[in-house]
Amino acid sequence: MHFDHAGIATDDAQGLAELYADLFGLEVAHEEEFDGMRVVFLDCDDGYLELLEPIEDGTIASYLETNGPGIHHLALATDDVEGALETAREHDVRLIDEEPRPGAWGHEVAFLHPKDTGGILIEFVEH
Repeated sequence: MHFDHAGIATDDAQGLAELYADLFGLEVAHEEEFDGMRVVFLDCDDGYLELLEPIEDGTIASYLETNGPGIHHLALATDDVEGALETAREHDVRLIDEEPRPGAWGHEVAFLHPKDTGGILIEFVEH
């Protein structure tokens, strides 16, 4: 596994993308509307920043209401998301997703419960 991206909840993905482009020289690698949110991936060479803006009620809208903008999750890339989930089960880590599901950019994803991962929502992502 290796670092894939950090998901950042925001009320304005386009504005934050423009700020990060100006501040850090990052370029947009991919944009889409998916699962009730606008998603913008910024290329960091060794990974991405994934900007998550709600466009309807859902997980990210609820997260912003409760926590405000900021890091929502960290994603680790794997060649075998099902195997990664099995390893998590073997270590008694609670799963949010028992099976992989479709994610942004056409990837298969699954999330681990933050109560068992040091308070961090962890996503497995298989390209």
